[in-house]
Amino acid sequence: MTADQDGPDHERGVHGPGSQAPGSHGSGSHGHRRRGIVARLRANFITGLVVIAPIGFTLWLIWTVTGWIDGWVLPFVPAAYQPDRLIRDAFGEDTAINVRGIGVVLFLVFTVFVGWVAKGLIGRSLIAWGESVVDRMPIVRSVYNGVKQVAETVFSQSEAKFDKSCLVEYPRKGMWGIGFVSTTAKGEILEKIPEDEVLTVFLATTPNPTSGFLLYVPRRDVIFLDMSVEDAAKLIISAGLVYPPAPRQPEPPAEPG
Repeated sequence: MTADQDGPDHERGVHGPGSQAPGSHGSGSHGHRRRGIVARLRANFITGLVVIAPIGFTLWLIWTVTGWIDGWVLPFVPAAYQPDRLIRDAFGEDTAINVRGIGVVLFLVFTVFVGWVAKGLIGRSLIAWGESVVDRMPIVRSVYNGVKQVAETVFSQSEAKFDKSCLVEYPRKGMWGIGFVSTTAKGEILEKIPEDEVLTVFLATTPNPTSGFLLYVPRRDVIFLDMSVEDAAKLIISAGLVYPPAPRQPEPPAEPG
């Protein structure tokens, strides 16, 4: 067999199916390195998004609510005392500055003034007279009483609040839900339930804890939690993703030497 005939077989023997072509190992390591860079960039992007998203949303919400209040309050301010008019009078007609928050300040001052008047004898008399007028209007009466009840519940300065967080079996035995103990049952509710002590438990829903179910549960069926009401609310809102830190165990007292 001649040398020319041996050439292809010799090359096939060196670079056969089981061997790697020169440079193939280097291209594989280069691909792994490139995938590693992409993974790090993606991880950094997600971390930055976790940091920026709550800050950006908070700033956007404050800016939007401030603009909404300004747009509702400033139309009641006379034209001569509008913030834009005052700025142009002070710095020139060509000055244009977007000043947000003036309406919020005016709203706060006006609300404090109304609250101060409402606590006095004249204010209480005016409110009683106004409510007597509203009570004669069928549709307006229902709307006003509903809004008043919600406002008194939300903005009440009394000490009524949830006492503790707890676990109750719901919606069936073996399944547990996080609830908030508000009070002990009283009156007709307690008389109709054949238990010595019944607790009023609000079982909140995820991710909106302002809606839920009002349950009357025997105290023996309630498991109280060590976590605070705020931590339990965070757990509900996050759908179980944000757990409160475990309570620290008290250190045993040191033995006398």
